[in-house]
Amino acid sequence: MNAETTEFADALRAAGLRVTQQRMSVLSILMEAQDHPNADEVFTRAKEIDGSVSFATVYRTLAALEEAGLIRRLSFENEPARFEIMPVSEHDHMVDIDTGEVIEIDSAEINRLRQELVARLGYEIVHQHTLIRARKKPVS
Repeated sequence: MNAETTEFADALRAAGLRVTQQRMSVLSILMEAQDHPNADEVFTRAKEIDGSVSFATVYRTLAALEEAGLIRRLSFENEPARFEIMPVSEHDHMVDIDTGEVIEIDSAEINRLRQELVARLGYEIVHQHTLIRARKKPVS
């Protein structure tokens, strides 16, 4: 087992889940993904690793990993849910409305401002996720 595989197995065990090849594959796919894949895309990539994997298995695995807090489901209106490994730090997402590309916006300044605004109102953030829908400006 390499270090990454051991890390995945440890994360599954810590979450109270059995270590299975399918779970290891899905975690690996999401760790390597740069594009926030949806369930169909995870299935296609898993099929390349293990031809015997079914869509139902991938879907159940995504649900189990989400419930265990290892991955996060990103729901964008009128689009299939996308998935990412649970981030180390909170970040927001921007969706290009023309291409569907999902872009991470990781900004310490935005997070600091958000914390200050919420604290000023007497609250603390339990969970947050901001989605920005945008279109590239035409080049002049």
